[in-house]
Amino acid sequence: MQSISFLLLAVVLTALAFDFTNGFHDTANSMATSIATGALSPRTAVAVAGVLNLAGAFLSTEVATTISNGLVNDSKVSLVMIFAGLVGAILWNLTTWLFGLPSSSSHALFGGLIGAVWVGAGGSAIHFSQVVEKVVIPAIASPILACAVALAATYLAYKITQRTAERGVDKGFRAGQVGSASLVALAHGTNDAQKTMGVITLALISTGFLPHGSQPPWWVVLTAGLAISLGTYVGGWRIIRTMGRGLTDIHAPQGFSAETTATAVILSSSHLGFALSTTQVCTGAIMGSGLGRRLAKVRWGVAGRIAVSWVLTLPAAAAVGGVSAWVAGRGDLGVILVAAVAVAAAAGFYVLSRRRPVSPDNVNELPAREREYAGPSAV
Repeated sequence: MQSISFLLLAVVLTALAFDFTNGFHDTANSMATSIATGALSPRTAVAVAGVLNLAGAFLSTEVATTISNGLVNDSKVSLVMIFAGLVGAILWNLTTWLFGLPSSSSHALFGGLIGAVWVGAGGSAIHFSQVVEKVVIPAIASPILACAVALAATYLAYKITQRTAERGVDKGFRAGQVGSASLVALAHGTNDAQKTMGVITLALISTGFLPHGSQPPWWVVLTAGLAISLGTYVGGWRIIRTMGRGLTDIHAPQGFSAETTATAVILSSSHLGFALSTTQVCTGAIMGSGLGRRLAKVRWGVAGRIAVSWVLTLPAAAAVGGVSAWVAGRGDLGVILVAAVAVAAAAGFYVLSRRRPVSPDNVNELPAREREYAGPSAV
């Protein structure tokens, strides 16, 4: 019983580590456009986002229930599988962060868990119909919907204010962005913090600490909210640069339109229990805001790289999660080996990131290397 308790503690801590990476990986979702337009200073933006992520974690548990009881058969899931799935998700998050790609932390988690459970318990332990309904379909539909709504909202914003002085329009929308960006941060906490809650609840169910079908206990909600808010405050500056400067030239009306669109889509999905990717929603909304402003440049090369990372996220995280499950399933030595490799890889990613550091002081600069990768632009 003592070894099981130790492994459970390791799983909970690994889940919170994933939650932390989810926070700094997704800070850009709520604050990239406000930082790009100057509506909020970088340090103020991440502080506001961190506080509201924590508040959002207490608004709903529908998504957490989807993860703990919907995607996999919790009676066949072991702590080793959950641990391995989290490792797969963390390593993919760090890989995409290093390259400044706003890929989905949610899909990294789902992929890691699916790969680990498939290797550990077989395909019968995975509810593929639920995966398609609750993950795959929202993954395809949500960025398209967000793009279309943001395009229309941006067009209308410029149409309504076309007779107003540009300086006054920008000033007004920058003020509005303080509220709209805050709403995205709140919505992000409502949706993404729940994913870690669901994983920890699944671990507690699999060990008999909670009955099947349980809701997340209060301490799970609190710790998951704290972990994601702390990660958000650290700030994923590399991804903030890509979303705020790399995809399109963002002006204040576009930023406001993108943020309000993302908030509406994310909160609606949280209410319905759809564990969608807030990253994909926000990226789609930013793309739509670029297409909705006349003469705005959309950098399709950057968009293409992001799309490739989206396609690779589920299978890549699943592969790492599956390999980790196979190794960790060999016994305690396997678990220690997987943990050691994960820590070494995380340290390596950090060292590599220091070669071209991105910080609050240079986050709004677009380096020549990224301009080259951006490829041809379109109006």
